Amino acid sequence: MSDELRGVAREVPLTERDWQARVIDYARWCGWRHYHPHDSRRSAPGFPDLALVRRGRLVFAELKTNTGRLTVEQDAWLHDLAACEGVAAYCWRPCDWATVQRILR
Repeated sequence: MSDELRGVAREVPLTERDWQARVIDYARWCGWRHYHPHDSRRSAPGFPDLALVRRGRLVFAELKTNTGRLTVEQDAWLHDLAACEGVAAYCWRPCDWATVQRILR
């Protein structure tokens, strides 16, 4: 008998697009402005998916699925950005949702 027939809910993994929409919606709700480069082919390789700003805070976030992997370029951007005073840089996954909410609240 399948999980659905037994009444067991199975978690459907979020796509990166759905994960991004969730993060952007929550950020907007919390009063953050955001920028997302829509065409990564015209951006520097590895540049983070989101730049978020609110009340003098600047956050960059690379968004991955729970199984997605950072490229060398993505890791380098996050490392270099995090080294800048007053800048936070993260790789966020759906399993990090509670942390994302805490940071953006």
